[in-house]
Amino acid sequence: MGGSIRRDEEAVSPVIATVLLLAITVTLSSMVFVLMQGALTTVEKSAPQATVSVRGLDNGFHVVRITSLDQSIDPARLQFDLLPANLTESLPIRGQVADPDVYGVIGTNVSFHDRDAGYSVTQGDYFVIDSETIGSDDGTWRFRLVEKTSNALLVDVLLPAMA
Repeated sequence: MGGSIRRDEEAVSPVIATVLLLAITVTLSSMVFVLMQGALTTVEKSAPQATVSVRGLDNGFHVVRITSLDQSIDPARLQFDLLPANLTESLPIRGQVADPDVYGVIGTNVSFHDRDAGYSVTQGDYFVIDSETIGSDDGTWRFRLVEKTSNALLVDVLLPAMA
């Protein structure tokens, strides 16, 4: 029983060890990159674009209808302004579309009507302005609609004069 025991002190050749270490490093780096990629890139939405049509009615009201809008907007993010030509004589009228005395209310100076009742501003929705009561029926007042998050001016239109 006098056999000899042979001991092999070498585990892996240096070349194979280097290749394995590089492969592990690349794999771990790739995994960290994939996990962090969502946090590194931010997707910023573009400002909304809108067009409107304006009609002056015989009963002293203006109707501003949204004829196109590229994205639906939360009413709480929109502010309207009625600006007279001469700011020294009259003060501008400003409000939020989501205000309880504007959104879906009939009989106020400015009201917003959500045609699809989805609590969002979309194409086809409209504003009704009591121009006769306000005094904005002379053709010099402007109606503006501003998206507050991006501070983008969506609408800037002159209200036509009413006969």
